[in-house]
Amino acid sequence: MNQLIQERLRARGPLLLIPDAVLLPEGVMELYAVVVSAGSFEAVGPTEELERAHPNLQALRLPGHLLMPGFVDSHHHLTQSFGAALAFGEPSEIFRRVWVPLEGALDEESAYVAAKLAALESLRGGFTTVTDAGTRADVDTDVVACAARDAGIRCVLGLICDDAHEGADSAAVLERAEKHLAAYGDDPLIHPSLAISIPEAATNATLHATGRLATEARAVVQMHVNEHLAAVERSLLRHGLRPLEHLHSIDALGPHLLAAHTTLLSPREVSLLADTGTAVSYNPVASAWKGNAVAPATTLAERGVRFGIGSDGTRGDGFRLADAAEFAQRLTYGLATGDSSCGAGWTWLEHATAGGADAVGLGGRTGTIGVGMAADFLLVDVSTPELALSRDLPWELVRRGNRDQISAVFVAGRLRLWHGLPVDWDGPALVRRAAALARTAVARAPITRAHPTSTAARAAATARPPAARTTTAHPRTQAGGIPAQNAPARNRSTTQ
Repeated sequence: MNQLIQERLRARGPLLLIPDAVLLPEGVMELYAVVVSAGSFEAVGPTEELERAHPNLQALRLPGHLLMPGFVDSHHHLTQSFGAALAFGEPSEIFRRVWVPLEGALDEESAYVAAKLAALESLRGGFTTVTDAGTRADVDTDVVACAARDAGIRCVLGLICDDAHEGADSAAVLERAEKHLAAYGDDPLIHPSLAISIPEAATNATLHATGRLATEARAVVQMHVNEHLAAVERSLLRHGLRPLEHLHSIDALGPHLLAAHTTLLSPREVSLLADTGTAVSYNPVASAWKGNAVAPATTLAERGVRFGIGSDGTRGDGFRLADAAEFAQRLTYGLATGDSSCGAGWTWLEHATAGGADAVGLGGRTGTIGVGMAADFLLVDVSTPELALSRDLPWELVRRGNRDQISAVFVAGRLRLWHGLPVDWDGPALVRRAAALARTAVARAPITRAHPTSTAARAAATARPPAARTTTAHPRTQAGGIPAQNAPARNRSTTQ
């Protein structure tokens, strides 16, 4: 698409868009068009009907393009973007050694830039909504809201409400929670939510109170649940119940709860999720990168459990995330059972869009191309070698789609990204500033990594005799290959 089309797409008035096809809940519809007005879809239907119904609008034809819903990232940590390159191959509960120290080293500027950088990567990857689980940086949550708003992305913004640590003031925590939920009523892009790091990080009273407040505000409570084996074992020792079972025992499950990860689920816990309407964020790349198990998402889909697909800040590419969602199920469950379909493609596309919107509390507002829905959508070039010969486009979007095929990203009816670059702010300048700030933040954070960098690991491996290369353990290191024993021991939090 040329510059003239970009200029017309940036127009603030109503738009009649005629792509080659539109991706609707019932499938790919050819000879369909949409009318975008005041941030929403005013009309969706056959091209001829819309042209007759809107003779005052000059149709904008988009040959070679599919108009589809934007992806919804159901679990993210926007202020962790400076540490994304530190997360590869680390054992479980990485948050203790990397994320808590890193976010603790951020000031207001670096927190804003980190969040905006994450938002930019998400937009480039076709995400029109991100769900932030709350920052541990010592800054006001509104810093993250400003970054998302300035980037032009829709954001479900979590406020951490942990109160089980020594010195916590539960009344003050809940007062902040109420103010946060009321702070963005008129904001078209920011949707407040509450967050509990993990069940053991909050008192039972606060688990109840946050659930009540979120329900009243039609918001969600985000919580990491059944993610790591160590957390499951701590809950068994403390309560005689697994974390999700414990939440059920205190009546803290329900439609208001967005349980992140749930990689370690017993059959009974799957039933608890289905029976209570609790939503889940399935984060397949995080499982691969951070040493977790893989959530049984095909089982969740079969049982009717509400779930979205989240990046957990790993990489902001919606197509690769959908591919990972299917691929992880195939490797962990499909091959063992002879399930060669593993969701048939459409499962992962649906849960990356409409299902994700429902899970994060925005069902009926985004995630679908439909009349009255927010105009959060992508224009995807389907004339590329990967997609031009399509016979089953939803499957091929999951398997062969990538962010390079995204020509345009719209959020709330406005063109936000054109061929990977923001249209109304300087993306490359932000990346340069982020690179400088990240070096400083990582250098001063007491980060401890279990493995050296790939270059250091290769050097160590090639220096050993061949017989020893598969038996010698890597030295424990912190960021940059510094031995962990030299890392400061401060900032060792027990909560996510």
